[in-house]
Amino acid sequence: MSTLSGLRLWAIVRKEFVHIRRDPRSLAMAFLMPLILLVLFGYAITMDINNLDLVVVDHDKSSASRNYIQRFSASGYFTIIAYSDEEEDARRLLDSGDAHIGLIIPRHFSRDLESKQTVAVQALSDGSDANTASIGQGYVEGVTGRFNAEYLSSFTTPLLENRLRVWYNPELKSRWFIIPGLMAVIMTVITALLTSLTVSREWESGTMEQLISTPVQPIELLLGKMLPYFLIGMFDMLIATGLSVWLFGVPLRGSLLFLVGSTSLFLFGGLGLGILISTVARSQLVASQVAMVTTFIPAFLLSGFLYSIENMPQPLQVITHLVQARYFVSVLKAIFLKASPPVYLLEELLFLTLFAVIVTTVAIRKFEKKIR
Repeated sequence: MSTLSGLRLWAIVRKEFVHIRRDPRSLAMAFLMPLILLVLFGYAITMDINNLDLVVVDHDKSSASRNYIQRFSASGYFTIIAYSDEEEDARRLLDSGDAHIGLIIPRHFSRDLESKQTVAVQALSDGSDANTASIGQGYVEGVTGRFNAEYLSSFTTPLLENRLRVWYNPELKSRWFIIPGLMAVIMTVITALLTSLTVSREWESGTMEQLISTPVQPIELLLGKMLPYFLIGMFDMLIATGLSVWLFGVPLRGSLLFLVGSTSLFLFGGLGLGILISTVARSQLVASQVAMVTTFIPAFLLSGFLYSIENMPQPLQVITHLVQARYFVSVLKAIFLKASPPVYLLEELLFLTLFAVIVTTVAIRKFEKKIR
């Protein structure tokens, strides 16, 4: 077998660039789809709830109860849409969906506080949206806890004071948590989709036999098809990083060079997987469907970008170790939010490297079997 030829490799790379330039669908998928998906999902997927409609039933109507109610308005999370004397009105607004939470303050609220008795304040939540209800309950408990602490401090000096500080994401913005992982999921899908059509397209168009008859080696053919999409993927990643920082406000605290290096490992693995799919499935339709099933679903559900892996059933936690996006999500979050050095991410980087080497090697061997 002849040695690897840079001239033959460049010929394949140039051929693939010409095809991409002449194919509007490939251009749109390569450059527009990642940006559209990032903007769309970046705005659509959020766990932050900053406006909860609150209906208040104040049976006490004292200065203490008014002070308590005012704290909900001042928190920035609640909008008081109605005051009422009847609890039935609160239930009606919850049933109609006009209110998220109903706050019911009992009679003798102020008197019981002054006598240092426990006061039961009822907060009714619309549980049809479990996520909103649980977050709303947390906000109610937070407002009540601060009111309780400040009220008690007026009677005695507290002996213990909590001073909480959140590192890496001080304002607990869900977008800071979601966007880096979302970048990994989008790049996982795009890289596999782009390259999954390359070899199968050659088989369908009948040009593969012509390539086989040339001195081009399998490794030259596959690398020549991967390199253009590697450059496109790197360009998309840099653009996505710019959008994340300037459009969504996600901080990039780590090294840009480290980001580029880890993205390179990830891209080679994703592109190798796409080439493998394209080699096995000679139909573009079958290749695209297999690519979506083997990349999007695992990356979206099992990478930990949105759902915590620790909360998954044990068998699924084991399966996540085989998902390439899981490790890239961890790397991106560490680079963006923690500025972690490579030494802290050796396990993730090692897996990305092994994944790229194994998948690309298998793709080359599968292709050799096809042309014999």
